[in-house]
Amino acid sequence: MYDMKEKRQNKIKQIIENMEIETQDELLEQLRLAGFSTTQATISRDIRELKLTKIACGGGRQKYAIIQNTDTDVMKKYHQVLSAGILSIDYAENMIVVRTVSGMAMAVAAALDNMQLQGVMGCIAGDDTIFCAVRDKNFCKEIIACIKKVVSDE
Repeated sequence: MYDMKEKRQNKIKQIIENMEIETQDELLEQLRLAGFSTTQATISRDIRELKLTKIACGGGRQKYAIIQNTDTDVMKKYHQVLSAGILSIDYAENMIVVRTVSGMAMAVAAALDNMQLQGVMGCIAGDDTIFCAVRDKNFCKEIIACIKKVVSDE
């Protein structure tokens, strides 16, 4: 099973390096054409594990890209993703809800997860909405302020 996962993830890297893949559906189709039978949920996990993000590729389109491994570059990319992707942010009890540009929720969630914000247990992303589970509702205002600071620093 691990061997198949590694092969699939290597193929994902190859696909996004050679093609402008904007959506998970497009990536799923390219994997199927390459002989990989997989699910949307698996693709979502792979994108998160590979730390893929979306970058502008012209004509108002975006594509998946691999974030380079230097810490400074990674943090800069995450800040760019947050700045470009977040439309609004609010909370209820211990849940922070982030609205994003359509198709950017996964990239923004990966950026938020990798910021390792104190109190954030994890994020679940759809197409344009993220739910961040927070350990205690008392952390929410502080976390939102931190995210807004990162976005405004761009």
